[in-house]
Amino acid sequence: MITLYGFAVSNYYNKIKLALLEKNITFIEESIAPSQNDDMLKRSPLGKIPFIGTADGYLSESQAILEYLEDAFPENPLYPGTAFERAKCREFIQHLELNIELIARRLYKEALMGGTVSEETKDEVKERIIPGLKGLDRLTHFSPYILGDCLSAADVVAWPHFGLISLATQKIYGSDLVADHIPGLADYLKTMESRPFVQQVAKSRDAAFKAFLEKK
Repeated sequence: MITLYGFAVSNYYNKIKLALLEKNITFIEESIAPSQNDDMLKRSPLGKIPFIGTADGYLSESQAILEYLEDAFPENPLYPGTAFERAKCREFIQHLELNIELIARRLYKEALMGGTVSEETKDEVKERIIPGLKGLDRLTHFSPYILGDCLSAADVVAWPHFGLISLATQKIYGSDLVADHIPGLADYLKTMESRPFVQQVAKSRDAAFKAFLEKK
């Protein structure tokens, strides 16, 4: 049995939850916030979420978790069949998370959490994120999923990230930079949102985000 620790406001938590559901892996959820207490640090070295509990121990970092799930539960694979196709899937994920999401999250403090971000930071993020999105578009082949005709790990990662980045850029810049630079995004999101497990994750995310905002 897998235990998924974290909370549904996190796009990285939702990435793992969606993977668990799509792979039909039995799991339970335990709501927990990031923390620096000793118990948390024994399970997640930097006190971050998400992390999982397994029969063999705890595992943190969402991409390591995703690949562990693929290795440990090979049924319902999320990675393609050939070595090159699997590498292209990992290339897409790494590009999205390192060159786009990691940059965009500097906006979340103001866009999502009621704080403020300097104009300098906003300008720098925009300057860096647009080339990242253009690069991601070169890796994308909507037909109808991101890398072809089958759902893959790339989709499991992209869907939660796209939603948060789109929301943040709309609030900060008045324009959805993801949709602006990735043609075909709207149809892709409709395809993803027609999937029952995506709907399930989205429902939990929306409820968690509403509760989070009410506490602020």
